[in-house]
Amino acid sequence: MSQNLKDKAVTYLGALEKRDWEAARALCAKTAAVWHNDGKGEETVEKNIEGMKGQIGSIKSMRYDIIRQLSQPGEVFQQHVVHVATKNGMRGEVHAAVYFSFDDAGLITRIEEYANFIPARQDS
Repeated sequence: MSQNLKDKAVTYLGALEKRDWEAARALCAKTAAVWHNDGKGEETVEKNIEGMKGQIGSIKSMRYDIIRQLSQPGEVFQQHVVHVATKNGMRGEVHAAVYFSFDDAGLITRIEEYANFIPARQDS
């Protein structure tokens, strides 16, 4: 089941990358919560997705590269880098460590993300 949960974490991020909000939501339990290290506290998956929808308009492309995944029953921890390019030409990377918790049905119940955006160097 560990590989199955790893695949579900990847599928969730793939849905976000494709802006398939409904598919991402379908992978989560109704009571799923999301926490980021931004000081705003915990939020529902719906609120998190709405926030992403609000920011995505300026994003030209985003691609997740998974560096490593570790799992044990009901949990996946992964490190990834999100490569981001905005419509105004800014590029950068979000370096993140993410914890996913799953229920017995394999739905995501909690996401904790520790992330840091690093702008790409702009050559002159």
